[in-house]
This record gives sequence, C-alpha cells and structure tokens, in this order.
Amino acid sequence: MKAYLGSKNIVKVNATKEILEPFGYEVIGVDVDSKVSAQPKSDLETINGAKNRALALPTDGIRIGLEAGIEMLDGDMYLTNFGVLIDLKGNVYKAGGTRIVLPKEIANLILVDKLELSDAMEKYFNTLDIKHKNGAIGHFTNDLVVRCDIFTHIVKLLYGQYLYHETNK
Repeated sequence: MKAYLGSKNIVKVNATKEILEPFGYEVIGVDVDSKVSAQPKSDLETINGAKNRALALPTDGIRIGLEAGIEMLDGDMYLTNFGVLIDLKGNVYKAGGTRIVLPKEIANLILVDKLELSDAMEKYFNTLDIKHKNGAIGHFTNDLVVRCDIFTHIVKLLYGQYLYHETNK
C-alpha cells in the first residue's frame, strides 16, 4: 500500500512513516506546490495549503498534505499546523494540531520583515535549518514538544478518522 506525502521535508516524512509504516504503508515524499504563501498567515490558508499538497499527489495511494502556518488571535501570533488526507475513494479528512503563542520579536520579523517563521527563527537566534530539525515548537518548549511530534499527532488524527470511516460504514 502506498501513502504519498506532499513534501520531502525529513521531519514530515519521518512523522508520517512513524504512524503509517506499522500499518503496512510505503511512505513516499513528493515535492509539490502548496499554492499558498511560503508563510501561510491564517488557518484557512494553512489548511488550503495542506489540501492543495494532497490533491497534487498521485491517486494510487492515500494522499497526505501537511502544512505549518500562523494565525493572529487577540493580538498574539500563534504557530499552527494542519493536515489533509485523501483516501482512494476521494474522501477528505482534515485535522489541526498544536497551537503556541510566538514571541513578539518573532511575530514582528514575520509581519514587518515578511520572513517565513523558519527564517525569522534562524535570524533571531542565529541558527540554521530549524524547519528540518526541532522547529520553533521545539525551541519554545525546551524540546518537550518538537516539530516531528506535531506532525505525528496530525497524521494520527487523519489516519484515525480514515480508520473510523472504514470500520463504521
């Protein structure tokens, strides 16, 4: 069985493999265009990016799109994550993940300097390749929660919905 993932980002690929390989899936990461901003700036844009990634994948397996974004709520910028799974019959499953308030300094780099979250983090903390490592969530939770955890959780939510649908028709 094939499970296509709309990204070759190692964190997203490993999270998807962790959940789906025990169910017998071969996880195949594919570079696809999310058709949204490089830094999605709302829940709607973020979930649309995830859906666009899933829709762009081959149809001979389940298709998964994962997308990270930000959302402004009550003057605070939140880190957000969404996922979409499309099964072989075309059924669409959606899930959202963890939210955490980002520091004002990071929010300003995103809003004023128009940087992506990963670029803002790298600039502010003078580090490299944060989105392929523990991510902003790892940094701001002292690695109690890391980027892979968030995407693992979303894939669990997506695949769990799929399993529920398949066993409760």
